[in-house]
Amino acid sequence: MHFPALQASLALAQTAPDYGQCGGLGWTGATTCESGWSCVVSNLYYSQCVPGSSGSSGTSTSTSTASTPSLTGIAATAPTTPPSKLTGMLPALGWNHWNAYGCSINETKVVAAANDFISLGLKDAGYEYINIDDCWPLMQRDATTQQIVPDPSKFPNGISGVATQVHALGLKMGIYSDAGTATCAGFPGSLGMESLDAATFSSWGVDYLKYDNCNVPANWTDDYAPQDGDWYNSNSAIRYRQMGAALAEQSSPFQFDLCIWGAANVWDWGARVGHSWRMSGDSAPTWQYITEIIGINVQYLSSIDFFSHNDMDMMEIGNGALTIEEQRTHFAAWVFLKSPILLGTDLSLLNSTQITIVTNPELLAFSQDATIGTPAAPFNANASMPTTSIPEYYSGKSSKGVHVFVINTSATSATKSFAIANVPGLTGSGPFIVHDMWAGADLAGTYSLSSTFSVNVASHDTVAYRITSA
Repeated sequence: MHFPALQASLALAQTAPDYGQCGGLGWTGATTCESGWSCVVSNLYYSQCVPGSSGSSGTSTSTSTASTPSLTGIAATAPTTPPSKLTGMLPALGWNHWNAYGCSINETKVVAAANDFISLGLKDAGYEYINIDDCWPLMQRDATTQQIVPDPSKFPNGISGVATQVHALGLKMGIYSDAGTATCAGFPGSLGMESLDAATFSSWGVDYLKYDNCNVPANWTDDYAPQDGDWYNSNSAIRYRQMGAALAEQSSPFQFDLCIWGAANVWDWGARVGHSWRMSGDSAPTWQYITEIIGINVQYLSSIDFFSHNDMDMMEIGNGALTIEEQRTHFAAWVFLKSPILLGTDLSLLNSTQITIVTNPELLAFSQDATIGTPAAPFNANASMPTTSIPEYYSGKSSKGVHVFVINTSATSATKSFAIANVPGLTGSGPFIVHDMWAGADLAGTYSLSSTFSVNVASHDTVAYRITSA
């Protein structure tokens, strides 16, 4: 199905090869596995020979599947395995190569990013994931093992060799694959090969999987509402559930990011499958993208909590023509909406101001708060708030207190004001201390519950405050 030449050859064989296809709707090849291997149903269209009991026909089912009488077809037997709780509680902090290098990636660049984490203080600030995106393997799987093969011209020591170097620095390693027949750049996808690929990634020492959504066969798309009206039972969700179940079978936990582009109402079921899920198409280093993804994300804030994060995509700080103020807003919004923060530039080119932004300890503390997992949310700051393209005023709680974040969406500097009494979560009548999170310092004076706080905010900048009782 996914490898036509292989399928044709199997039609003449008595037994399917190890990790080869052994069944599925329309399959005409071998349906028996070698001794010591079992033909396990992955979905209605694909069964695979995996290590297990010998000589099985293509009728066995995975131990991680559950049949629901009201469901039919793929949904009736799809895995229901939840994601690991040993990782992914807080939004991931790390780096991904794609925005910096695209397909021009290699071991030298990945290891350089890991070393930059150390020299630039990113590891000390809490960043830990070094993630490889698309274009890392050869175009064809190994003909014997069917494993995805790292391109030796790019990764002469393999992915495992890179992972060893990354782990030696006290960091974690991420990899990329796709819930289709090929990745977005045309390299081997993992649809129907989930068990093999998850085991392969695990054997290499991988800790994180970004799982994309390109090159999906027509029978795996969703042209109609899912069974029972539950998008968890959609074809799209099941493609991700299959990989989630395969990852759960590995000896070490994987953080699992569903790069599904905001499709299939992923915010409703994503936490049952992975730890984070993309809410849109790819990011861009523009003010338009920053505001658009904020506008999308604020519609689904109830989906965000521990182990459950709406992914606003990789960071663009250091890329394009974003002003410093726009980069501050970019970072602050990803922080207060509890998105994963994966830097996406050549780290060695970041200037000191940009490093200061992405390592700000107080904003990162809000993102990584281990007591309160919910994000900041829009609030009515005052009676005369203008209508803006996206909400400008947000408040949220952390273990440190109540926080207010204010974005100036206008093209010129503007005075922004909020009534202290309107800030959700404040208790008591005051006085209150307002603390500037960017500067790490208390503002002069105190404020009563009847006070109005005003500040001049530069165009496209964001101010961040913590408010506590005096």
